[in-house]
Amino acid sequence: MLAITSFVLSCLYAARVHADSVSPQALATAYGMTTTTVLEFPQSPLNNSAAPFYVTDTDSWGVKRITENGQDLTFVADPFPNKSPNTINTGATPSNASATVLAVNYPQGSFSHDTGGVQFNSVFDSTGSAGYQSMILSYEVAFDENFQFVKGGKLPGLRGGPVQQGCSGGNQPNGTDCFSVRLMWRTLGTGEAYAYIPTPNGLCNNNGVRCNSDGFGVSIDRATFSFTPGQWTRITMLIRLNDPTYANGELWLYYNDLLAVKMQDIYYRSTNAIQSVQGMFFS
Repeated sequence: MLAITSFVLSCLYAARVHADSVSPQALATAYGMTTTTVLEFPQSPLNNSAAPFYVTDTDSWGVKRITENGQDLTFVADPFPNKSPNTINTGATPSNASATVLAVNYPQGSFSHDTGGVQFNSVFDSTGSAGYQSMILSYEVAFDENFQFVKGGKLPGLRGGPVQQGCSGGNQPNGTDCFSVRLMWRTLGTGEAYAYIPTPNGLCNNNGVRCNSDGFGVSIDRATFSFTPGQWTRITMLIRLNDPTYANGELWLYYNDLLAVKMQDIYYRSTNAIQSVQGMFFS
């Protein structure tokens, strides 16, 4: 089982910041964020029958339907109440202030979306014509003390584009349909950013970038951080879209408020058919 809490999404149209250590709140302030969404959690635990309906029926989540394995979701009491993230003194708000956390159960022997793992999109797109050109996602995640990382798995990130079910599972982007950037854990709990993005600009030749030969996602800065079972970890991701036809998109990833990934030459889109960063990709 893994548990997740304290989802915060902040959105803006355009800004820049550069820091090696920063809290989610300070990052949003530095970027002049104009909108913040904090996902609501129930005050009491919910079993796997009630939890999926809570996610789809609670407006702050922005979820129309759970596309995979909703039966593996529950809301439970914090299993690690005394294991807050090992963050530096950045002035971040305390960890989980809600009564429950979201838990995802991985059945024994599961290895793909057909056998385990929950997936859904949370859409927070602006009603304005320009959409959100940048977005921050911040959350905290913990793995059971006896969790077996095995070969790897996905964690929530951000996505955009009109094709809601693309840019995962080997469905490659073309610059007009979608993009996604999630996290992955790998063997022994090492972490990375994991992206479905076009790579026409020589990105695959960059240090720390692995364009996987199996036709799936792009691994970015693998093993620059790692997850410790039985301990909460704070993840903060910022995406800023590129100007169409220019590889000037940005990805900033903070692990316990310390900078782990920084890229400023990403090609998320080729046209304005992808208008915005739309929201969270839970996977």
